[in-house]
Amino acid sequence: MGIAWGSLFIVCVISLAVGVAIVALVAFALVGLSARAHVPAGGPNDGAPTVSPGAGTAIAGVCLLAAAAIVGYGLWIIIA
Repeated sequence: MGIAWGSLFIVCVISLAVGVAIVALVAFALVGLSARAHVPAGGPNDGAPTVSPGAGTAIAGVCLLAAAAIVGYGLWIIIA
């Protein structure tokens, strides 16, 4: 019995990249949703450029859909 080290390395690299991508997409979704929070005037971030609540929600939706698509594709590969 032999181990295909090249294939094992490819699986490890892709798994690491997908794991980082999922975490980053969910983090960006949370940042996008934070645009909906009301920021009081005179705070430490007063005057900082922000996105509109609608744009933040759209960004969050796209990021969560992308993360769900990646997870769904991974499950489809495992099941099929």
